[in-house]
Amino acid sequence: MAYTRKNITRLTATERRRFVGALLDIKRSGEYDEFVRMHIDYNTPDGESGLRTAHMAPSFLPWHRKLLLDLERALRRVDDSVTVPYWDWTRDRSTTALPWTDDLLGGNGRRSDRQVMTGPFAYRAGRWKLTENVTDREYLTRDLGRARDPIELPTAKDLEPALADPVYDTAPWDSTVTRGFRNKLEGWGPGQGKVSWRNHNRVHRWIGGVMVGGAAVNDPVFWLHHSFVDLQWTRWQQRHRNHRYLPADPPGERDAQYDRVVARHEQLPPWDVTPDELEDMSGIYRYE
Repeated sequence: MAYTRKNITRLTATERRRFVGALLDIKRSGEYDEFVRMHIDYNTPDGESGLRTAHMAPSFLPWHRKLLLDLERALRRVDDSVTVPYWDWTRDRSTTALPWTDDLLGGNGRRSDRQVMTGPFAYRAGRWKLTENVTDREYLTRDLGRARDPIELPTAKDLEPALADPVYDTAPWDSTVTRGFRNKLEGWGPGQGKVSWRNHNRVHRWIGGVMVGGAAVNDPVFWLHHSFVDLQWTRWQQRHRNHRYLPADPPGERDAQYDRVVARHEQLPPWDVTPDELEDMSGIYRYE
């Protein structure tokens, strides 16, 4: 029977406590840090050679869908009532309300070093030391809204061009494409700096701290953010029922993207699963 992923605002106090408790449990066991390391290892930009799976590629959505599923299964082994909620950043835009409350994710980082000082994932609480990171910092950091150079979270109006595009992705299947749902949602735009950060990418930048970079999984908000991103894929699928993941076939040997992107029926590293097998999750979970 399919379980339900809820909007974070609809969780009861007990559900929040159990979600946090399950996260802390798999952190304590070391399993959580395996997810952090995997995201770091597969965070290959399209400016580098080799296969891209997690970002700047068509498989951005199925790759993170699978990562979410694996995290959720780990949490549910601890407590089978737990699912990964989603944070609707088009509606819940305050830096002090959910999900930034003391009983859930804690708040913003302090001004001096952006260290998160409140909530269950604060370093000083003794249960959330960063052991897999791209820097030597052991504590969680955030800079909600970017104090020195403020930006706003994306709106529903910002999401609409992605959801309205009936094509999943287009050649050259990277961060430069201007058509296609995937890159419009992932958020690689033209220009430099904050004008180029859209939708998914802009949320990472708005949160700041460890959420900017390959070690973003160190902040538990990563899962709430990507649960909402996954919901957008589900909504796009419902809106464009005759359209599928692309590319359907791998680029040819003479194509610059040969062996650099995952086609619909190819294995999606590091798992033995294909994007095709990850398109329909209705038998596993649904969104409320």
